[in-house]
Amino acid sequence: MTEERTQRSVSLSPTVSTAVGTGSLALAAVASWSSLLLVVQGRVIPGWGVSAALLVMSFVLRRALTRAGGPADASGLPRKRAPRARLGNVLLIVTAVLGTGWGAVDDLISEADYQVLRPAGPGGCTAVVRETSFLVIGNGEAYAVGRTGLALGKSGSWTVDDGFRPVGAGAYDLSWGQDSGALRVRGTATDPVLHGGSTDIDCGW
Repeated sequence: MTEERTQRSVSLSPTVSTAVGTGSLALAAVASWSSLLLVVQGRVIPGWGVSAALLVMSFVLRRALTRAGGPADASGLPRKRAPRARLGNVLLIVTAVLGTGWGAVDDLISEADYQVLRPAGPGGCTAVVRETSFLVIGNGEAYAVGRTGLALGKSGSWTVDDGFRPVGAGAYDLSWGQDSGALRVRGTATDPVLHGGSTDIDCGW
């Protein structure tokens, strides 16, 4: 009985390895090109950072599960996956790597600054802001982060003249109601807000 269970677990491990590996790669690819971000203990991890972590996790899990499954033949086991599966994995890896690299370079060139705004709203809903500047234009994005610490997309954005960063300069107002919040950024006489500036912060309770 014990031997039968052992053989069954070994025979299933390639399937588990493929599912876990492909799933992690797919998540990494999506995260690398999306506007999501993660907040962990007050620290902001942008989408490209989440993607990089998922890529590493995917490689580690695939390696561990492949070892557990042992050598295999061409029937779909770890060391001889079907060509289509290998091609799909390669495409997912390339997509994730390109997205991760693009996001990291974009943050570097635009000198992106991420800030967690206080106070938090009802139920722990938190406003997170990403501000960038390039040439003579400043851009900002606001995210609503709930209990999970994850924001799947931005809640609003704005553009400011001359690379001005309102939130970094303290030129903003954040207020909370019973169910949601409102963030309003202010420009200056010489660096006005050109677009946007008022964002609803709703974590979707």
